[in-house]
Amino acid sequence: MSNAVKNFNNVFPVAEHVDKARAVFCNRDLKFENLKSIGFDMDYTLARYRQEALDALSVELTLERLVEHCGYPEEIKEIQTQPAFAIRGLVIDKVLGNIIKLDSHRHVGKGYHGLKELTRSQRFEYRNVSIRLNSEERFALVDTLFALPEAYLYAAIVDFLEVHPEVKVGFVQLYDDIRFAIDMAHRDGSIKKRIMADVGKYIVADPELAITLHKLRSSRKKIFLLTNSYATYTEKVMTFLLDGILADYPSWKHYFDIIITAAHKPGFFTKNEPFLEVNAEEEIVNEDVRSFERGVMYQGGNVVEFERLAKVHGESICYIGDHIYGDIVRSKKTSAWRTVMIVQEMEDELRLAGVLRDELSIVQELERELLRVTSELAFDKSLDGEGNEDRSKERKSCRDRLKRHRKKLVDRLESAESLFESKFNPFWGLIFKLGNENTLFGAQVEDYACLYTSGVSNFLYYSPNHYFRSPRQLMPHERF
Repeated sequence: MSNAVKNFNNVFPVAEHVDKARAVFCNRDLKFENLKSIGFDMDYTLARYRQEALDALSVELTLERLVEHCGYPEEIKEIQTQPAFAIRGLVIDKVLGNIIKLDSHRHVGKGYHGLKELTRSQRFEYRNVSIRLNSEERFALVDTLFALPEAYLYAAIVDFLEVHPEVKVGFVQLYDDIRFAIDMAHRDGSIKKRIMADVGKYIVADPELAITLHKLRSSRKKIFLLTNSYATYTEKVMTFLLDGILADYPSWKHYFDIIITAAHKPGFFTKNEPFLEVNAEEEIVNEDVRSFERGVMYQGGNVVEFERLAKVHGESICYIGDHIYGDIVRSKKTSAWRTVMIVQEMEDELRLAGVLRDELSIVQELERELLRVTSELAFDKSLDGEGNEDRSKERKSCRDRLKRHRKKLVDRLESAESLFESKFNPFWGLIFKLGNENTLFGAQVEDYACLYTSGVSNFLYYSPNHYFRSPRQLMPHERF
């Protein structure tokens, strides 16, 4: 039992003093006291996976199916997992066999062909390409932590194909085959059977989760679970996470007023599927659901019927999930629900950023100096044509010195940024930043998530009636 549970009455520090790595960040003002209901996704939200172990399992099972069902050579089974390679927010270019990292303006700042980094000229070729993420024919977004091993496999097998030209597989076909193989591993239950056989190997038992849910329930908010996982798997995982933690809750089901499995998000927010009552073996118990009962598991459903049966509506509902599209963007676009994005990777990044303050200061100082020199050059150029010939020669000489200095600053800044970002991820750097720009993923979180944080249990350190206020958003002309 954790100290948080043992010392329930004394555990809550003032929100302003929360460790930054455990903080909740606000994009849009949200008064928790106005919420009547709070919902949670399960995978990567309530259940925090051990990424390295899950990656190894996914790679192993996907490679097996690529060989057995797609005709790939046995040699690919020798590919070893590399958990550090992929991060969320990357984009797979299925035509060229590249994986790229975009900023919020869809400019390609980093990229790899296989496991070989793209040169600057190769990246610049994308300047004439319209990167449409809704065009599944060419581009695929790596938008969940579940997708990281398949992104790595794509890069690793592109490398394999480059040195084995006798294997006639195109880059588009490769992507489709990997998706087929990993979907098969999910459909046939192989991945989840392995996880259920040893849950602790793949999922972290968060000692603060139960008390966090209890704290929210105690504020008289209706708590619900809304997951795409089916009932059998949900039962196993949630039992591992919550059973036997708090005496007031005989089983994990008692933490929730409503439990919905196999929700098929994002379809839950866009389609009109009915709710079905099911048991832990996924057998249908009732096809005519007219009300929600505590302790009962349901399957399917849709957002309109959910609000009617739950008797909660619109902005009084907050949903917490990890999938930027299925949980956050789609719920935001089709309902008035408030949203919280769980970004598990943030915690390690924020802790490391605290250690690397000096390195960041060097990058920021170089950026300021580069801005000053660039402005001085622009002003000097505006004086062309003024004064006598000697004065013009003097300005030209000064301008040449400034240009040389700027070139050195650019090189130093790129080197310092690369060194700083490599401390976070040796391939891609920071999840939310690309140089001084937000990444595409960072921009999506900023646009669609009311709040974002690294884990559900971070809410333990805030009052259930906390008023989350976003910082004043400044346009460039407002910054001095």
